[in-house]
This record gives sequence, C-alpha cells and structure tokens, in this order.
Amino acid sequence: QARLVESGGGLVQAGGSLRLSCAASGSVFSSSDMGWYHQGSGPRRELVTSITTGGFTYYADSVKGRFTISRDNGKNTLYLQMNTLKPEDTGMYYCAVLDNDCAHGSNDGYDCFGQGTQVTVSS
Repeated sequence: QARLVESGGGLVQAGGSLRLSCAASGSVFSSSDMGWYHQGSGPRRELVTSITTGGFTYYADSVKGRFTISRDNGKNTLYLQMNTLKPEDTGMYYCAVLDNDCAHGSNDGYDCFGQGTQVTVSS
C-alpha cells in the first residue's frame, strides 16, 4: 500500500513560520495532483491548497499570500511553506492525493490521505 507521511508540524507563535513535508511511497505521487487539507476544531476538512502535476497551484482565500505549496517529484515529496501564521491556522494538516479514484472512494493500492501533522499557533 503506497502511503503518505506528513512531518514538520509543531507549536509556533502567531506570525511565525513552519514548513510541512509529505513523503510519498509508490508511483502515484508523480502522476497525481496533490493537496493539503486543514481540519480545525470541527470534523470537516478543508482543502487549503493544491498543485497539479504541471505545477499549477490553487490557494484558499484564507491562506493566499501566506502559504506556498510545492512538490519535488524526484524525491516524491510535497511541501507546504506556512508564513505569517495565525491562531485560526491551528489544526491538523493532511497531505492528499487528488485524483478521481480518491474522489469516488475507489482507490486501490494507495492511501488518499496521510495520518496528518498537528500545527498549533499561539496568540
């Protein structure tokens, strides 16, 4: 089973920075659009940023200008540079494969989400 493993979370003061990483095993990473989801205090996960295989990016308004997503296909790694962090950025951050099989729950042989990494921003 190809897996996604996030790292880089932690406790930081408001205004600070963190860099999250997501190491992917298997071959799905280089051929898939990828994204980062945020789950705050509620049960819902929100897609905050994504990047296509061609490098096109999307950012939610809440993170635009502060977060930067990037990928290194040679290292099978996805990154999220988080700057000017705010207390409302607190929560779990999940790396995700964004393909049709994951959207329909028909993924086979690979995980669609990692286990997540906790980010806590103190005011």
